[in-house]
Amino acid sequence: MINFKLRRFLTGSAPFVPGAAAILLAIAIVLAPESSFEASLTGLKLWWTLVFPALLPFLILSEMLSTSGFVHGIGVLLGPLMKRLFKLPGAAGWTLVLGITAGFPAGAGGVMQLHRQGDITDKEAGRLASIVHYASPVTLLIVIGTAFLHSPAAGYTLLAIHWLSGLTAGGISACFNSSRKVSLSIPPGAAPRLPGSRQPAYKASLPRRIHRAAADARSRDGRGFGKVLGESVSAAVQNLMIVGGYMIMFAVVINIITTLLPQIPPLMAAGLLEIHLGARAMTSAAAGQGGFIAGGLLGPALLSAGLAWSGICAQLQALTLLKAANVRFLPFAAVRLLHGLIAFALTYLLWTPLMNLQAAVLPVIAVSTPAAAPLELGFVHRIWGFFPQTLQLQALLVIFLLLLSAAVKLFTRNRRPSG
Repeated sequence: MINFKLRRFLTGSAPFVPGAAAILLAIAIVLAPESSFEASLTGLKLWWTLVFPALLPFLILSEMLSTSGFVHGIGVLLGPLMKRLFKLPGAAGWTLVLGITAGFPAGAGGVMQLHRQGDITDKEAGRLASIVHYASPVTLLIVIGTAFLHSPAAGYTLLAIHWLSGLTAGGISACFNSSRKVSLSIPPGAAPRLPGSRQPAYKASLPRRIHRAAADARSRDGRGFGKVLGESVSAAVQNLMIVGGYMIMFAVVINIITTLLPQIPPLMAAGLLEIHLGARAMTSAAAGQGGFIAGGLLGPALLSAGLAWSGICAQLQALTLLKAANVRFLPFAAVRLLHGLIAFALTYLLWTPLMNLQAAVLPVIAVSTPAAAPLELGFVHRIWGFFPQTLQLQALLVIFLLLLSAAVKLFTRNRRPSG
């Protein structure tokens, strides 16, 4: 009875929580306007001089790839991996590729697109959204590895651990949903079932299914190249404007929390709330590359865990896009916490071997860039030279996922009883 009344109270008061939080934030800003202005200016400078120019081209490319049908064709090949490992429909395969290679704004948008098309249910959308929520490779390689740490090798190591721990967390979370049956919706590109035919829809040849999935996605879109390019630029800029607004707002919130509660370390508050500000606070506290990388494994482990957690700011951005799918915050945040714990443990195990491997095999990448002010526009212009390497790394990841999906299909086929 008490639990029922408490649940009714929480449900009834939920609509008033955002308004109360906004009022408290406004009061705190009025009481400390100068520090709030400086905090917002810090968030704005970090976003405008580094995050915006670094992420814009990749968001445009990911938007164009998602409308071209290319990722839908890859999704057909990832069907066995999604069904067997993550207990999700095969149609979700292209969303996994999109989330890993483009980051959480694109991943959440891909999940919402599948939900609008009726390929996944509300519960499957929530599970898929938590699995495809990754930090952008550009953020880890260029913003954190090159700009903050002045060490591309550290960025590549963080990215490898981030991807591996994310896939592990997704597989573990799927085990708790193993009793759920995977949706039996027709996979993308499957041949239509003929009336009276006993031939299942998914018996079409693999090349034909890939071609049909890409062609169907392209025909559903129906836009010409010029319109796709213009709307991709508009969507990318709009997404980055949302990211900038969240960064500025959470910079002010972090400043208020550290002012009212000085016993809380600033890097802890920033790491829990916003991924870019948290990464900058963690790396700045260790005095750059020399203090961060050479100061033991605790700093890289905490940074890796913070990137996997991604901050409440990034989680709210994803949940805002997924509002129509009724995705709940607590299950979503639980997978993010699991991702962070696995990333923390894997950093202790893999950081030193991966750094030594890059130093031995990839000496050009492992060489640190000269120390520079990370927020200067000239530095941002120089780090655009890392884009070809980033694209190559993303292509290698896609190939790895395809090989893993093929291995899963062969393994499950061999285990099927004959007859």
